[in-house]
Amino acid sequence: MTSDALILRAVFDAALRSALPDGKFDGRLPPRPKGRTIVLGAGKASARMAAAFEEAWAAAGGACEGLVVTRYGHAVPTRSIEIVEAAHPVPDEAGLQAAGRILELAREAGPDDLVVCLISGGASALLSLPAEGITFADKQALNRALLKSGAPIGEMNLVRKSLSAIKGGRLAAAVKPAQIVTYLISDVPGDDPSSIGSGPTIPERIDPQTALSILRKYNIDVPAHVVKAIEANAVDDAASGGEAHMLATPKMALDAAAAKARELGLTPLILGDAIEGEAREAGRVMAGIARSSMMYGEPVKAPCVLLSGGETTVTVRGSGRGGRNVEFLLALALELRDESKISAIACDTDGIDGSEDNAGAWFDAAMFDIAREKGIDLDAHLANNDGYSAFAALDRLIVTGPTLTNVNDFRCILIRP
Repeated sequence: MTSDALILRAVFDAALRSALPDGKFDGRLPPRPKGRTIVLGAGKASARMAAAFEEAWAAAGGACEGLVVTRYGHAVPTRSIEIVEAAHPVPDEAGLQAAGRILELAREAGPDDLVVCLISGGASALLSLPAEGITFADKQALNRALLKSGAPIGEMNLVRKSLSAIKGGRLAAAVKPAQIVTYLISDVPGDDPSSIGSGPTIPERIDPQTALSILRKYNIDVPAHVVKAIEANAVDDAASGGEAHMLATPKMALDAAAAKARELGLTPLILGDAIEGEAREAGRVMAGIARSSMMYGEPVKAPCVLLSGGETTVTVRGSGRGGRNVEFLLALALELRDESKISAIACDTDGIDGSEDNAGAWFDAAMFDIAREKGIDLDAHLANNDGYSAFAALDRLIVTGPTLTNVNDFRCILIRP
């Protein structure tokens, strides 16, 4: 790897380390209950969260039991909390069964029990328990349509809540009268607890017509029985969601990346942790900011890094091979193809960008010479939504495997003087 690549990877790794739950329960544990401590959870980081909670709870003299569902390949060893794996982003039968068991465990909790909920990004798809009148196949079909629509994550999660028997505070309602406390790792802009994993323990009143209007907005066909079920699936906002604690957020990860950049002699500028919109358009905008920094020292003077997070979207018109990070990065690179002093990395912090095996990718100026030598048409790859194949052929993919956390996307642009 080049020196630029090593710097980009070091800054990314610093962000990842800051987002792990290890040691983050210290000083945040609730009092031990008279009865049982039941741990329930879902998300890409939930297994690692369960292991970290077990360690902290045992150190405080407590015992616990429970069930957590995570994405395939994201399980870790635990002592007494059962870990189940299921599909993401399109739910499968394993997720359906796990969600049903989690809801039953919540209903079993008594007034002397403590229910600890561990929620991270990905929980929305993993807790796939349909509301009455909606089939599992209905939920799968609508999830696929939403993923291809270009809808932002906030709109997708609102629809998912309206289809669910467990999200939008319904899990908290099932726990009553037991005490409940929720720990979260945020993957959403603004860190709204009700949006993380569609807020299973965060009571929220949602107008069913809002969900239906989103589906109409993206021309998604909704069967009449699903419309009826959504309209009947009202949310009771009287249930208490208890305490909620944020263990890691996108901003925390960006702060850790900025600290690493300073350690490496670079001036960091955080552009925001909630960048949204079409991935390729975001790439073009970021290219303009990077070029301004290189030419004029504004908004920051080189040597520097521009850091950002959030979750962009891709409206799939081509093959769709790859995710939003490689789409962003390819658009950024093409805008900067004549600049020799700029390189960049873009990755999903969960280790999976889209549906392939990579977290994301990186580029530097040398990439374009390699592309010419190999006859790779990068513009055609972008037009085909196929950043993955382009970066794979250029040996520029970042492959981490499951990181066991998820604080959304991470982007770093390195500018040399």
